[in-house]
Amino acid sequence: MSIPLPKKSVKFPDIRPQSLRSFNTLGLHSHASAFMSLDDVAALPALADHARRYSRLQVLGGGSNVVLPAVIDDLVLHIDLRGVTRLPDTPDAYWIEVAAGESWHGFVTYCVTHGLNGLENLALIPGQVGAAPVQNIGAYGLEVGERIAHVHVWDRHTSQAITLSARDCAFAYRDSRFKQDPDRWIITSVVFRLPRIWTPLLDYPDLQRHPALANAAGAPTARDVYDAVVDIRRAKLPDPAQIGNAGSFFKNPIVDAPQYVGLRERFPSLVAYAMPDGRFKLAAGWLIDQAGWRGQQVGRAAVHDRQALVLTNAGGADAQDVLALARAITADVQSRYGVTLSPEPVIVPGRPVPH
Repeated sequence: MSIPLPKKSVKFPDIRPQSLRSFNTLGLHSHASAFMSLDDVAALPALADHARRYSRLQVLGGGSNVVLPAVIDDLVLHIDLRGVTRLPDTPDAYWIEVAAGESWHGFVTYCVTHGLNGLENLALIPGQVGAAPVQNIGAYGLEVGERIAHVHVWDRHTSQAITLSARDCAFAYRDSRFKQDPDRWIITSVVFRLPRIWTPLLDYPDLQRHPALANAAGAPTARDVYDAVVDIRRAKLPDPAQIGNAGSFFKNPIVDAPQYVGLRERFPSLVAYAMPDGRFKLAAGWLIDQAGWRGQQVGRAAVHDRQALVLTNAGGADAQDVLALARAITADVQSRYGVTLSPEPVIVPGRPVPH
């Protein structure tokens, strides 16, 4: 469904060179030859004319799930759209529209504070709201696609504002239509449908063991779950403001039942989760940890000493450093377990600084 954008006079944002070190949570050295910040959807119709001067358009949100190259010669579009709007409720749900540039954790906090339950398991995930559907972010038994009603986007192929339903978004494990076709869509806002009748999701062992939830007498509130998730994530994951990182760097690999049985026979302590289709999701962090990578440093990139799933900037790193470490880990895990790891962050195309 296409949506007409408001007709009003708008000044097109300035295009300028820009260091991107502060625009990515890994803190990688990166420089954009051309950069613009979008804070008004009314500027989108004119974007195509400006973008034609460049080989491609790279959309950048909070930079929490990307590996940026040292040099980007393309046009980088930073999303800075703001606003949270309560929509009319329905008998079974609360509806809320959030602009793509809003902080994800800030939005989750807003929901918990205002009695809008259903997103608390996704607390403290860094990044912006507009990036959440791209990656179909998930944690502690919940994927964001389960709470999304529809997504408002700018379709660069047709130069139209349209609305995609959750089904249209083709959500899958850490995947979506937006991730599969990144050069087509610019997400402008996301509409969430949150259940009026709420049931806490507590299946993950970390939540079940958390004392605040264990002491809730079997009836934890959404605030209880939110506080527990924040506590667990802070204990496990480094703060990007202190140690550059992009959160979990690898997806949990999925294997069929025979491969799982074979691995379990060889490695009895293997951590895995059964899936509804009979396959098994392996804990990538366990595989990397057991291979001896936790706390290891290669060049200017390192594996975090508390969570093997997190790669960090050890100081002055660029994309080449991080990707070299990721390749070494991937090769080792493949050799040991016969399992292929895939990166979770988006690897943005560009070029290294010549040495």
